[in-house]
Amino acid sequence: MEEDMENGRGEEEGDLSCCCLDLTSFQLHDLVDVEIPEALVELDLTANRLSKLDPRISHLSQLRKLSLRQNLFNDEGVDPISRWDSISGLQELVLRDNKLSKIPDVSIFKSLLVFDVSFNEVSSLSGLSKVSNTLKELYVSKNEVTKMEELEHLHALQILELGSNKLRVMANLEALSNLQELWLGRNRIRTVNLCGLKCIKKISLQSNRLTSMAGFQECVALEELYLSHNGITKMEGLSTLVNLRVLDISTNKVTSINDINNLTRLEDLWLNDNQIASLEGIDLAVSGSREKLTTIYLERNPYASSQDYSSTLKQVFPNLQQIDSDIFM
Repeated sequence: MEEDMENGRGEEEGDLSCCCLDLTSFQLHDLVDVEIPEALVELDLTANRLSKLDPRISHLSQLRKLSLRQNLFNDEGVDPISRWDSISGLQELVLRDNKLSKIPDVSIFKSLLVFDVSFNEVSSLSGLSKVSNTLKELYVSKNEVTKMEELEHLHALQILELGSNKLRVMANLEALSNLQELWLGRNRIRTVNLCGLKCIKKISLQSNRLTSMAGFQECVALEELYLSHNGITKMEGLSTLVNLRVLDISTNKVTSINDINNLTRLEDLWLNDNQIASLEGIDLAVSGSREKLTTIYLERNPYASSQDYSSTLKQVFPNLQQIDSDIFM
């Protein structure tokens, strides 16, 4: 019996290896000397020196995941994929870290779930309108995008990553009713406009140009909010975010802790590098999370230099496990 089970495992492992081909970091310039089985389900060509698509890939009718990450593909190099109907069942396409200047035509992939063109030289989201409305994850970070557009049809989208671009305005999010994560860090956004995204759970607007926190009130499902490195002067618009677990407002211009007294699930509170001069009344300001809070950062605020800094926080929050970088259990 044991021998039969071992043989069975061997067959399963063999089947799996036939379905997946991982050539990560082989530094290949082409695939001439590589055997490409036609039964492949996953093909990972990450970290090579490829600039052209091997035509044999066009015959992989079972292919569901294709990663061309960290290669030398330009627009012309990936263009053939738009005509390869045999691989139209592709569900995940990764073109991250190449030399693309535009969104490639992926309209033939009617079941696409994950599409990644981060770390390229894309200047516009033009072309997204052709992407299947089945898409659940879209990554376009570290490009040159200036405008949020052609997103309206992506009703199934759950993750949208547009960090490290040149965006100034949050727009065209109204139809993304299933969006759960929105990553917009390192842009030039001045005002929050979330268009009533009531299902969203994670938002990052770090390193933008915000001066106000107004605009998050309707995001009642929000669990994590990252707003560090902005110009925010006041904590506001947080009282309705009753599911919030992580709040990061570090490196802003906040002078006092406000509007979180009825948040009962808050576990992590990051307020370091602000202008908080006193902790007077902090027990009331964070009364809802008094028992729940386990991590708090307040270093490099004026008050943090006082002698009773740590002892005061430990008295207020009995279950603290970390104050700044000081971890204790």
